Amino acid sequence: MDLALLRTFVTVHRAGSFTRAAALLGLSQPAVTSQIRTLERQLGRPLFLRQARGVTPTSIGDELAHKAAPHLDALVEIAESRLEDASSRRTLHLAGPPEFIAERALPALTEPVGEDGRGFALRASFGTTEEVLEGLAAGHHDLAISTTRPRGALFTATALCDEEHVLVAAPRWAEHIGPDALRLKGAPALKDLPLIDIHESLPFVSRYWTSVFDARPAAPGTIVVPDLRAVLACANAGAGLAVLPRYLCAPSLDGGALVALHDPVVPPLRTYFLVVRTGTLALPPVAQARERLLRAAARWY
Repeated sequence: MDLALLRTFVTVHRAGSFTRAAALLGLSQPAVTSQIRTLERQLGRPLFLRQARGVTPTSIGDELAHKAAPHLDALVEIAESRLEDASSRRTLHLAGPPEFIAERALPALTEPVGEDGRGFALRASFGTTEEVLEGLAAGHHDLAISTTRPRGALFTATALCDEEHVLVAAPRWAEHIGPDALRLKGAPALKDLPLIDIHESLPFVSRYWTSVFDARPAAPGTIVVPDLRAVLACANAGAGLAVLPRYLCAPSLDGGALVALHDPVVPPLRTYFLVVRTGTLALPPVAQARERLLRAAARWY
């Protein structure tokens, strides 16, 4: 049986789509379709059921993938090991949200380890969860940090850490609201106060309001900037209220530039996931970066 056909089959099985598999393999969709049909003719059985959106493996397809995928992954590992020997360093391509990559991931990955350093060159790019997962599926990235756990066999995801969200503002706004207003009135105590967020939909503020106050924000954002570090800078300057990850605003809270306006019993949390294409954890740079991030995350609480 042709290994190229098996490789295409396993990629389609993991991607759940001829189109996505074609992008991963660098082939045209008709070429992928032709290879799958050839393999099905050789086996005399259908491997996929064509759906309106993507494909679903048959029982024979699932059985073949279960048997073939580990061996193909092992061959990839052997090939990559030889590449590692032939060159001094392989490049790891990392993608994720800009603030988390800058403040958390890059410091953990760029700190030298041992005499040989970290063992891989590093390239980082920023994007939304949808963007970084699409890039990972297309082979543009090796490792993605996502705020949602992706579905399907194409990806392997591991929970990295939880991020606590805090409602913050400059001290003058806390004085304006009053010490007991939130406890007594809840969200109405914040009505018409200026809000800062990363998008017009107020994703951080709205999630906090829904989770803590069981309400929606009563006013649109006063300042909208597409980076949480810019939101932090505006809040530090006294421009209004913001909901920020605790790790990002902790220095401002400790220094007194910001105060936490509320201390809910159960604060809103957001989970980050490390995501790779299934099978690529056999590659040394991917495995090393994942292990270093998991170790660093244990110190972030």
